[in-house]
Amino acid sequence: MSAGGRLAALLLLAVAAARGGVAAAQQWQPLGPAPIAGGEFAGFTGRVADLALSRHDPDLYFAAAASGGVWRSTDGGASWSPLTDHLPTTALGAIALDPRDESLVYAGSGEANYAYHSLYGAGFYRSADLGQTFGVLAAKRFAGLAFSELAAGPDGRLWAGVSRAGGTFAGFEGARRHPRRRAPMGLFRSANGGRAWTLVRNGLPPLPVADVDIDPGDHRRIFVTASDVFGDRRNGVYLSTDGGARFREVLGIAGTSLGRIALAIAPSDPRFVYAIASRPAGRETTGGFTPVGDAVLALFASSDGGATWTATHPGDFLGDQGVYDIAIAVSPQDPRAVLLGGVQMLRSRDGGATFANVTPPHVDIHDIEFDAAGRLLAAGDGGVFRSEDLGDSWETLNGGLGTVQYYAGLALSPLDPELVLVGSQDNGTHLRRPDGRWEQVLGGDGGWGDVREEDPDTFVVQFQGTGNAFRTEDGGLSFTRVAGAVPPEDRTAFQAPLLFGPDSAEGEVLYYATQRLHVREGGRPFTPVSPDLTGGAPWAVRSIAVSPADPATLWATTNDGRVLVTADRGASWTRVRSGLEGWPRIMRQVAADPLDPDLAVVVDGGFGGARVLLTRNLGRAWTEIGRRLPDLPIFAVAIAHVGGRRHVFAGTDRGVFVTANDGKGWARYGAGLPNAPVHDLVVDTVHGRVVVATLGRGVWSSPLAALGAP
Repeated sequence: MSAGGRLAALLLLAVAAARGGVAAAQQWQPLGPAPIAGGEFAGFTGRVADLALSRHDPDLYFAAAASGGVWRSTDGGASWSPLTDHLPTTALGAIALDPRDESLVYAGSGEANYAYHSLYGAGFYRSADLGQTFGVLAAKRFAGLAFSELAAGPDGRLWAGVSRAGGTFAGFEGARRHPRRRAPMGLFRSANGGRAWTLVRNGLPPLPVADVDIDPGDHRRIFVTASDVFGDRRNGVYLSTDGGARFREVLGIAGTSLGRIALAIAPSDPRFVYAIASRPAGRETTGGFTPVGDAVLALFASSDGGATWTATHPGDFLGDQGVYDIAIAVSPQDPRAVLLGGVQMLRSRDGGATFANVTPPHVDIHDIEFDAAGRLLAAGDGGVFRSEDLGDSWETLNGGLGTVQYYAGLALSPLDPELVLVGSQDNGTHLRRPDGRWEQVLGGDGGWGDVREEDPDTFVVQFQGTGNAFRTEDGGLSFTRVAGAVPPEDRTAFQAPLLFGPDSAEGEVLYYATQRLHVREGGRPFTPVSPDLTGGAPWAVRSIAVSPADPATLWATTNDGRVLVTADRGASWTRVRSGLEGWPRIMRQVAADPLDPDLAVVVDGGFGGARVLLTRNLGRAWTEIGRRLPDLPIFAVAIAHVGGRRHVFAGTDRGVFVTANDGKGWARYGAGLPNAPVHDLVVDTVHGRVVVATLGRGVWSSPLAALGAP
């Protein structure tokens, strides 16, 4: 940003402070991890969707993190620096360097990997100075969509494969109800560096495009994979031999048995072309539950430039999630050395006849590339990895790469200001130790955790699935499964809200929410204290809150949009609102006032929604207090009393906002927080700070200021 731009930004923050009562000088500071330092997942970081590697400098790498922005390494991955924290979104799907001038860096925002955390984009990013500065282009064209691939040709033209944001067939959950989530998708072309784009049909079907590859020997030959991951009879590989003037299908299968398709051309001999295809994902899924059935269909190989193909089955390395992670590459030295990426990585040295497992240290591979020195790189859910022997051994390249994706369920301790506990996407549950190191203490997809107020060494954690809750009394050195786990047939929102309540006469109180709320008192087994709070299968509770002012008052929201409350410890429940948008998985969607047991706030997790709703009478009436907020998804809410005033904090996809007057004025809280989605937010009045967990940029903290009225 220029000096003038920085001055304008500071002036805007000052105006916001005057209008909304915010102390704009509050600065956000990163707490980490970058990367995880200890535990089984030491050295890992959050998901990297795509890589762009210099063709001339073996140490120059660019990474497009799934929701962590563009990063650059100039020392071969030993260290990384973020480049796009200030851009409209850190959700990215594709990145490329211009082959004519590698100071030109292109990135496509929005991640086309179909998970619920594969989020919508905000346009095309372009840098002309090796990533030092970026501009946002074509925002109106691509906002709400996702980039699956970028290809820059030697003739100066750019090609982009554009798809939908993540989610199920009907849900588009990763688009978060973006108004342009159903805009045209497919192959786009730009002849002026990304300023203007043309949607290319010319024989291509009106489907999402998963891959674009330019023949290194003849830039007029362009391969495109049309891939509706939920199945379409027109899915297949299409080829143009005249620079995109006309495409024809060269690989297709009758019916709808093709799902997502990734393609690679052998750099040393472009006659060798390979395509790996998954089966379609199930269309029957609804409302936020993982698509299924998208296992390996086949590897297709051609030795005549795509004129004819031979199919083989390499084994089910995709693990029924081919919509999420599927990648392919060919060695630059050997046209028969093929690498396939999915949950695992496979290597063939004979053109696909036989395969060996060469999976990097972390599973779930999204991109495979070779650098200028011929070394193999893999990007995936654990970050970036490199091999100098074609996958026989690997090194981890995540130094400083702070892209961990966190879910709701951030927990702090009033007795230990250094302790932070939070669950991550595919990298387990993490604990920040007193020395600032982050340690992974439980595996899987980490979920909601909580810390005993009376003892920071006692806390509970979980991983995905029903009943997978664990407790420690020694600060995470050892865990035992929580006794009397809930019935395995109960439903969860992938993970489950899990938190301590104030101790009762029976002793320790622990809540766990499936489709109903369970309580565990004094070490006895969990007991349900509610009926099914949802509208029935497949829905579950995604957020709960216990009133600090009255532990008999509890709130719940469900992922079919219900808000419910009990004022008698669960003996009776009242549904007080329906149609509340949000995420299929856990959220900090409801907050109870620390002083008033009748007052609570709920937030809406999508564009164009109800925003922020406040009740002063246990949900009998609601007031919309979020109309002056930007139209952004809100995924976390907190209430705190500071300086004698009630403050409502909202965590959005672009920062934290606060009001000290029930919505008459809102302002952005603090400065320096990347524009990564805030998935949890905790106001720590004991230690005077606000702590947030982001989806893609780790955990951040800011001093807590007493905010005045406008």
